[in-house]
Amino acid sequence: MIRSILDNDLYKFTMQMAVLELFPDAGAEYRFTNRGTQRFNEGFVRELRRIIDEDMPELALTDDEYKWLKASCPYFKPMYIEYLRNYRFDPSEVTVNLTDNGDLDLRIKGPWHSSILWEIVLMATISELYFETVESGWKRREENTDASVLSSLKEEYASFTKSMGHELEANNCIFSDFGTRRRRSFELHDAVIGSLAGLNRFSGTSNVFLAKKYGLRAIGTIGHEWIMGNSALVGLRNANRFALENWTDLYKGDLGIALSDTFGSRAFFSNFSLGLSKLYDGVRHDSGDPFAFADRVIEHYSKAGIDPMKKLVVFSDSLHARDAIRIKNYCDGRINCSFGIGTSLTNNPDFFSTSPPLNMVIKLHAVNDIPVVKLSDDEGKETGDRDAIRVANYIFGRKGLDE
Repeated sequence: MIRSILDNDLYKFTMQMAVLELFPDAGAEYRFTNRGTQRFNEGFVRELRRIIDEDMPELALTDDEYKWLKASCPYFKPMYIEYLRNYRFDPSEVTVNLTDNGDLDLRIKGPWHSSILWEIVLMATISELYFETVESGWKRREENTDASVLSSLKEEYASFTKSMGHELEANNCIFSDFGTRRRRSFELHDAVIGSLAGLNRFSGTSNVFLAKKYGLRAIGTIGHEWIMGNSALVGLRNANRFALENWTDLYKGDLGIALSDTFGSRAFFSNFSLGLSKLYDGVRHDSGDPFAFADRVIEHYSKAGIDPMKKLVVFSDSLHARDAIRIKNYCDGRINCSFGIGTSLTNNPDFFSTSPPLNMVIKLHAVNDIPVVKLSDDEGKETGDRDAIRVANYIFGRKGLDE
């Protein structure tokens, strides 16, 4: 279900290099959260454990992939690419069990620089395995699951997503694929990227393997875990600033899109200084009202004396084509924008109307046994230890200690 060590999102590799450089001795723990109603079974858990134990350790960077990374990703230091060439997934870092109510208790724990690569590949595997074993009816056409019918379904889905791509292109929306983690299957993901690769407004994919396969740009900078990890290792109140400064120290202006909502956008903008605002190419929106956020970013740049039309907002919060088009129209002539579209490209709930995608996350839970949290701009999407969330909300002025 994972076809290569590069069948992962770019930002996992960029963050892995940063962790190796700046926090090589740090330990990390991640935990799985199922936000949806779907449940699992013993057979699912046995097969997931087999994949973790037998298939994942076999993945290794090939000579061709090694050469491609050196040529196509100049921000990676040679030392890091050598590290990745020798990297192997360690199954002992992952525990997985079935709970009494049919949910997964999945945890990842190990050195941060090693355990960091598990998140996306496990989510992609969980999603594909679920729709292969627990809920496989979506593949049937007249109760037939032979290869020709599955091939027809793949072509049908590729055509569906290409129509979405044409709609985005017709409305001048620059967009990329962010859908690895909740894809229905690798084969459908591959078909989607193949169908979109020729569109002028399709800027690339977060999936490094598919970027290489189709000659596309690999898209990505940082995830929430980079800022969450910095909060434990450097300091919570100004974690956004520490994380952004550490990033620029390492990447020297490359990969310059700042993620804004780890502890809420108010905390982010209080740390997004004039120097950082000038240095970073733009910001990424991943929760909360996108229109209010666009106004807030434009106001921030304008007050700093920076022309918003020289900056970029990347919107990436559960987007459908219709959402992107509305946001693009709102931003036109005010600030540049692009769109990272995930589940609606690789596991679209409109297409699979009777078989919705899993609503799940795997988030960093602790660094060096210090609990970390993600607060978000959406009520109810907080993740982490309950007491740590309470303290973080208090520190960032979002709630009182007893709320």
